[in-house]
Parts: sequence; structure tokens; C-alpha cells
Amino acid sequence: MPATDSVEDDAMKRPAARRDLFLFLEVFDREGGIQTYNRNLIEAYLKRNAAPPPRSPSEVLILRDADDRHNPYLHSDLKFRYFRRDRPVPIERLHFAWALLVSILRDRPRRVYCGHINLAPLVQMLCAPFGIPYTAIVHGKEVWEPLPPDKRRALQRADRIWVVSRYSRDLASAANDLDPSRVRQLSCCVDGAQFHPGPKPPHLLERYGLEGATVILTVARLWSGDIYKGVDVTLRALPTIAQAIPTVKYVVIGRGDDRLRLEALATDLGVRDRVVFAGFVADGELPAHYRLADLYSMPSQEGFGIVYLEAMASGVPVIAGDNDGSADPLMDGKLGWRVPHRNPEAVAIACIEALKGSDRRADGEWLRQETLAAFSKNAFAERVAALIDHP
Repeated sequence: MPATDSVEDDAMKRPAARRDLFLFLEVFDREGGIQTYNRNLIEAYLKRNAAPPPRSPSEVLILRDADDRHNPYLHSDLKFRYFRRDRPVPIERLHFAWALLVSILRDRPRRVYCGHINLAPLVQMLCAPFGIPYTAIVHGKEVWEPLPPDKRRALQRADRIWVVSRYSRDLASAANDLDPSRVRQLSCCVDGAQFHPGPKPPHLLERYGLEGATVILTVARLWSGDIYKGVDVTLRALPTIAQAIPTVKYVVIGRGDDRLRLEALATDLGVRDRVVFAGFVADGELPAHYRLADLYSMPSQEGFGIVYLEAMASGVPVIAGDNDGSADPLMDGKLGWRVPHRNPEAVAIACIEALKGSDRRADGEWLRQETLAAFSKNAFAERVAALIDHP
């Protein structure tokens, strides 16, 4: 028999490589920490698949994205499907569930990666009858409290759980009785080519009236349901900071229904002339805004806090809370100041110390180097590959 025939016969006998299947709520159409994490995960997966041996193309289903307009991975081996079509939400969810079932029946995926706890009950219901393992990816406060029975069951029955921080791991496990042997940590990452130190952009100094100012920055949603972000705490610390550093100004980037309350608070505190509410800033403009800052302050309760990585990669020292997932990006205080998140006096002391620059954590070059060593996109991609290939 010719050698080519033997090779063809062997190929026919080998089972076809099975696809992976990813499910997300949102990826490209909105901006936010979870959306950024999802994009980084897709990019890391593609990098892993580009390495030999060849792997079967996989599929991504996104419930709340509408189309390809913002997707930079159209020409990759991934097949993307979107389900927001300006129709009633129950109909969109039904189409999404049907597409998931069809993909399971057609491809018998190797594994399903569920990108949000809200999708987990559907994944558990459809994967279980076919014995398909699934990985549940969780982030922060959505899993810190006891979940409804269907979500709790779906999380408990996940073959693997990926979590962004030790804090979220511990709270989710305690609240929902999770098997720790199934939990793996996959922390966030930062693009060091996008976020880097540099001169303060003159056009932004002029736009916000910051010439000669010492700038504290926060990037956060200003929603009344997200008061934990701590913008009000930094505002309350500002009068004390201003006594020590008269040139200080505070730039708040973000939008939401809490802005009016925060503006009124700044007025009541007598610091309204020191505060710039910059509103929404698109992702592409954020790196330049970080370079405006002498300090990043967000005494919050985060599941992780990608913004801390963005600031530190830009050479900007950071203030964070002392009882949340920011312990991971700040390496338990090695890379930044951790303070009680609702304590303006502690925030003021930390801000003054950081702005005076005598602490190593205020050394922008060292800060960037340490941040990228642990949280670069390459480090993230290596971790993703390890978790996929050796779950």
C-alpha cells in the first residue's frame, strides 16, 4: 500500500479535534473591567491556538453584543455569533439558548467556558445531559453573597471555576460552598504597550485647566449602586491633602447617576474648584489621561481592579482599599498603598505620603517594571494556556 494511502487511513481513524465553546454576556460593544477581561481572554486563547499542534476552530456566543463592528478578531479562527437584535430580551435569550444547544449537539465541544454567572444555569442544564465539562468564570461582587439555587448549583457543578483574585475566591467559596480543588486563579492583565509613562499631554492639561497642578486621578463608574468605588471618600480627603499640597487637583473620569451627588459634595467641602469631572472617556483616550496623573486613588472594594494595573503600568502610584481583590494587583501592599476604604483620614495620609514621593512605591519606573513582570499580556496568555491544557 502506498505511504500516502496509509497516512490518509490513519487520519480517517483519528477522531476529529473537538472545539471549545465560549459564552459571554458582553465583549466588544461596551467598556468595563469584565469586558476588558473577556477581550484579553479571547486574545490569549488565540495566541495559545496559534502554537502547534493545530487545533480545531472554536466558537464564541455573545448575548448582549449586536454585531462585528467593534470586533478586532474577525479574521481569526474563532467564529463569533451575536444575539442583541433590538427584540424583546426573552426572545434574545431564547435564540441564545437555542444556539448553545445546536452547538452542543453539532460539535460536542471539548469544553464550554461560561463567562458570567448569569449564564451558568443555562450552561449547566444543557451540558449535563451530554457529559460536557464546563468552566465557570467569576469576577467580583456577583458571587460574594449566597447565590439563588440555580446559580449556586451551576457553580458547584462546574468542572472548573476561574476566579480573578484570592478575595473573590475566598468569598465565593464560603458563600456558595464551593469545592476548592476546582477553583483556579486567573488574574487580570494590562497592555504595557498601551499604558506607559510619558509627559503630561499638553492638550489635556489645557482642556482640564491642570497646568502646574498635582493631579490625583480616579477612573470609575459614577453609579449610585457603585458608591463603594470611593470617589466620595477621596473627595472628603481632599481638604486635608490640599493643606499639605496646595497645587493638588482631583480628576474624576466616569459617568453615571451619582455625579450630581458627588458634585454637590465637592461644593459642600469647599473643593469644587479643585475637582474636574471629566465624564466619559473612551478606551483609546484613557492611556493619555493616566499620564496626566501624579497619583491614582480608588479606595474601593474591587473583585480585582484592572484600573490599578493600568495606572501602575503608566508609572502612576496607587491608593486602594485594604479588604478586597486589589490585594492581588498591589501584591499585598508591595506595589501600592492599601487603606480602609471608607476612611477619608487614612486616604489623605496615604495620598500625601505617595505624592511626596519618598516611598519606593512612588517610583514610576520600578512600579511599571514590577507590574509588567507579573501582569503583562504575555504572562496572562501563558496562564490561560496552562489552565486550558492542564485544567
